[in-house]
Amino acid sequence: MASCCKHWWHASVYSIISLLLAFLAISTALRSNHKNAIPATKPVARGLQLNVSRALRRAGFHTMATLLQVSPELFLSSPNSTIFVIKESAISYVSIPPLLLKDLLQYYTTPSKLSMNDLLKKPQGSCFPTLHRKKKIAITKIDARLSHIEINNVLVSHPDVFLEGPIAVHGVVGPFSPLDPQDVHQRLNFIKSPICDNNSTLVSDFLEPENMVEWRRIIQLLSSYGFVSFTIGLHSVLDGILEDHASLSTATIFAPPNLAVVASSSLLLDKIVRFHILPRRLTYKELTSLPVRTLLRTLVPGQDLEVNLKKGLVNINGAEIAAPDLFSSEKFVVHGVSRAFELTYQFS
Repeated sequence: MASCCKHWWHASVYSIISLLLAFLAISTALRSNHKNAIPATKPVARGLQLNVSRALRRAGFHTMATLLQVSPELFLSSPNSTIFVIKESAISYVSIPPLLLKDLLQYYTTPSKLSMNDLLKKPQGSCFPTLHRKKKIAITKIDARLSHIEINNVLVSHPDVFLEGPIAVHGVVGPFSPLDPQDVHQRLNFIKSPICDNNSTLVSDFLEPENMVEWRRIIQLLSSYGFVSFTIGLHSVLDGILEDHASLSTATIFAPPNLAVVASSSLLLDKIVRFHILPRRLTYKELTSLPVRTLLRTLVPGQDLEVNLKKGLVNINGAEIAAPDLFSSEKFVVHGVSRAFELTYQFS
């Protein structure tokens, strides 16, 4: 009996420490990023905020209740909100770096109120925006007979935990995105969202299904080989590439040592990065076999790359392939080039 009580005491202390650490982590994130912080919740919503927190505690979502009570601006920054919450047993909040924890929490909030009944009326494959940049969530399975629904292949286990005013809260059995420890540690696109088209309809369940280009691996390899600026550029525009080229199954990437436009406008950066990607896989041997002045279609409409030979070496748009076949798989190949390609016309 004494041993049992002792273990219970340890568990209680651990729970309290976990809650405190989660609170400190998210508070630190907000203070360190105050310039981009979400506007604070209006005082008139304070009573509603407390009601949500109480409902979460009653349902067993203690960490989320604490976070919502002390940092409501993370969840309640839009006129209407639907918040999906996870129990501590399914995720270790304290193991996630503060700024990434903030991103994760915003990914579980959509700026519209959706009750369980509303969700069940939606067609399977419907996508919804979230508070985290352009990342979306999607209804991947509906069983209207059993009133079961899955978001990102995760079951909604506690529907309508809270449903009052402009807020809906639902509990889910686990994370919407697999949390790869290596991705979290390196802070590389650790939230893997579904791919949706312009009509907010699901195209693919995950970022990298089996028939897709392995973008996560490409970004990791580029970073490890020292292509820092190009890695940053590709990472920042990847969501747009996936949205516009959802069915892309092979690719050739020309990686320059420097990409000066990383600090430029987002539109120009997007075009420059896409200009270095072909929607087909071409090894160095295949490039050398192409006729001189062959044009290669890129991900920028109307902007092709020209293949030439100089002293027996392949160059693309005048840039030498300095590191041919740097790394590759069945779906992609990366060549290191001596410099970045220049677009033939500018974008405003």
